[in-house]
Amino acid sequence: MNLSNLRPAKGSTHTKKRLGRGQGSGWGGTSTRGHKGAKSRSGYSHKVGFEGGQMPLQRRVPKFGFNNVNRVEYRIVNISDLEALAEKLDIVDINVEVMHQAGLVSKNDIVKVLGKGKLTKKLNVTANAFSKSAEEAIKALNGTVNTL
Repeated sequence: MNLSNLRPAKGSTHTKKRLGRGQGSGWGGTSTRGHKGAKSRSGYSHKVGFEGGQMPLQRRVPKFGFNNVNRVEYRIVNISDLEALAEKLDIVDINVEVMHQAGLVSKNDIVKVLGKGKLTKKLNVTANAFSKSAEEAIKALNGTVNTL
């Protein structure tokens, strides 16, 4: 086998419809475009959402709501989750990297620790944000709270 006898797989290619090449071809005359009208002309392009002159849907339906560009989307981790993680891995220092390796958060998440659950062990926690209740619960057991 060499470059001179390479062929596409059988059935993988199709012959192109040669439009407008006479009546004998079967695709002469109107060239499969039907009779008259804008769609039969060259250069025709339809507008997105055009409904033949009827008021289009995107103009009939009113606008509502808004998206805050300054919104910060936090990944929430509760102190009960941190307690379970500390017991499982037998560690005291917990940061975002440890949470990521344990599968609690994703790689680029912004993490906020919330105060749901009970804490019975001293922990040194590093995260992007803390709720007041979580901060108080950690500090009550002489743990440290480090905000990134």
